[in-house]
Amino acid sequence: MKKHYPLDPDNPDATKAVESALLQGLDPLPPSPAQRADLRTRIFQRIHISMDTEAERITIRSEQGSWRTLSPGVRAKTLDAVHRTFILDLAPGASLPMHRHHEDEECIVLRGSASLGTLTVSAGDYHLARSGSRHGRISSATGALLYLRGIPVGHTAEIARDLMTALLPGDGQELLTIRAQAGDWIEMSPGVSNKPLFDHVQSRSTLIRLNAGTSWSTAQACLSQDEECLILEGDAFIGDTLLRHGDWQIAPVGAKNLPIVSDHGALLFVRSGLDRIAAE
Repeated sequence: MKKHYPLDPDNPDATKAVESALLQGLDPLPPSPAQRADLRTRIFQRIHISMDTEAERITIRSEQGSWRTLSPGVRAKTLDAVHRTFILDLAPGASLPMHRHHEDEECIVLRGSASLGTLTVSAGDYHLARSGSRHGRISSATGALLYLRGIPVGHTAEIARDLMTALLPGDGQELLTIRAQAGDWIEMSPGVSNKPLFDHVQSRSTLIRLNAGTSWSTAQACLSQDEECLILEGDAFIGDTLLRHGDWQIAPVGAKNLPIVSDHGALLFVRSGLDRIAAE
């Protein structure tokens, strides 16, 4: 028995139900050759525009990249050799020796926990070792995955320097640690907020949180600084590129400033120009 719908134009729900029932009963009408050709042209034009816009950006998926072994149980994957950005994987029980930093080193714990001398950091924590500071032995009882920026992986002479100068007295500048649940969130727009981590000379490291169905963009046409983005939770589109948990992307200075949109919600680590990530 067919279901009957009341044809009441004053009832929006009933009208939608009638329209849906009528549409389901219609046979699909194939597009004409001219319509198909026009659709094909517009699709390829959109593809070329997208490729040209995002050509300068480099994306490395969480499962991509080559790992090199640094010592037993310790391996590293290069993200950006110029800025010395790496993913470091510590197996349970693995360790690295005491060393001194000769440039600022940023660290985010992506998985597990690690001991940096007497300090223990866990998933979601941010740690900054300033140039001149000293780290004690780095180890992990459970295993850990770390994002690191500012370490001389692959530079033998610099690694030797860091190890030798660690024997000199003095710990240097104070270390900075921001726990995952600490710090203040600043609303930039409805559903979008940031947690500042550290201001560099012309750039800032920050966490950006997007609620489901929100987007983040600024009025800038182009980026004033190189911009790194690492997805810590969820997923988000940067332009037409979908990034998921663990994916990393860098856009050079001068690249077109693309909106970041998340359908399901996302947490991002971003290092970019101060004007790009200032609260609006």
